[in-house]
Amino acid sequence: MGAAYFYHLTRRSLEQTLPMLLEKARGAGWRIAVRGTDPGRMEWLDEKLWLGAEDGFLPHGLAGGAHDTLQPVLLTTQMQAANEPNCIMTVDGADIAAEEVQAAERVCILFDGTDPDAVQRARVQWKALTDAGCSAQYWSEESGRWEKKAEK
Repeated sequence: MGAAYFYHLTRRSLEQTLPMLLEKARGAGWRIAVRGTDPGRMEWLDEKLWLGAEDGFLPHGLAGGAHDTLQPVLLTTQMQAANEPNCIMTVDGADIAAEEVQAAERVCILFDGTDPDAVQRARVQWKALTDAGCSAQYWSEESGRWEKKAEK
């Protein structure tokens, strides 16, 4: 049974934080789905991931390709990812169900701390998931480094 980790982005942007989390998840041997809400935004994120650090390579693909099932990291807007992920990372307020949290190794919910709507959406997701019996952790980078601020 997995857990939902909420990442409150206040110092680093999504395109800076996501590769770090993806590398950690890949290091655990997990296949990952990055779920968003807007196909155009996912294309933008795909481009940002390809333009990552020169000393690293993050294998990934945008859903809709011929090899979706083989992708170690698949960017998608669909609830069901073709790569059968162990880890689901949601961005931009994408939905996540309690059943998905319970079935996955880990779920990461990344939200923009400078956007009041995103913060409110994360609060609603926290309540819904914890009320459904899911384990959850809240992580903040407000101090300059990631720190766990709450757990339920």
